[in-house]
Amino acid sequence: MLSRLIIEKTGLVPVFLCLLFCLSACSPGLEQQVAQLHLPKATTQVLLVTSADWKASSGMLQRLEKNTIGWQRVGDAIPVRVGRNGLGWGIGLHLDGAGGVQKMEGDGKAPAGIFPLGTVFGYASQPPIGVQMPYRMASERDYFIDAIESPDYNHWRSLAPTQANEPKQHWRSFERMRRDDQQYEYGMIVGHNVFPTVAGRGSAIFMHVWLNSDTPTSGCTAMAETDLLRVLAWLKPASNPLLVQVPVRSLAALRLPEAQ
Repeated sequence: MLSRLIIEKTGLVPVFLCLLFCLSACSPGLEQQVAQLHLPKATTQVLLVTSADWKASSGMLQRLEKNTIGWQRVGDAIPVRVGRNGLGWGIGLHLDGAGGVQKMEGDGKAPAGIFPLGTVFGYASQPPIGVQMPYRMASERDYFIDAIESPDYNHWRSLAPTQANEPKQHWRSFERMRRDDQQYEYGMIVGHNVFPTVAGRGSAIFMHVWLNSDTPTSGCTAMAETDLLRVLAWLKPASNPLLVQVPVRSLAALRLPEAQ
């Protein structure tokens, strides 16, 4: 009765469903499943994002850290929003999901798989307090290119001060890194479709601040600002952190090319 009242008064249906989903997704065997992925030995931190199925646009993020005992959960699970059309296999460290739904440019899906985590970015000149990962300020001259035909596809590019700030003179399609809203006030680049970059397989994949709890993304993984800042401050470059993102029932199917 109380849970129904909370939903009716707040309208936080997606978040509430996420919390319910967490009861099954964050099962006692979660740590063991991550251990069975045989991630690179240098990796001792993982952001695990699981959704209910391939079409779900909501999910849960769990931090895991490897110590002498093995993989252990850190903190509470965090509600996230992913692509408006769910997930599709991306290009990362894992074996490509041949035969499954593939992540493509403009499909509204977030990439599933195992991905390195890269540069933190934001609107401020300095990184948020506690952040140790590399940081880059996003200016009004910064763009992430999603024009498939461009040699700059899936790369962050900046226009020089000597150039007119007219990105359409250089690229047919792009993502502005300095938005008019708070979504990129804090963010982090996900290493999807990077080594190598395959034209048309998806670009500009980030972890960033969500618009709100009811709104999915176009392909990124988004969460509340306070949650994102906590995650970013937890990550350490020396821990070679990775994002593992997949529908919960497909976690066991993830494979690396060979034991790392």
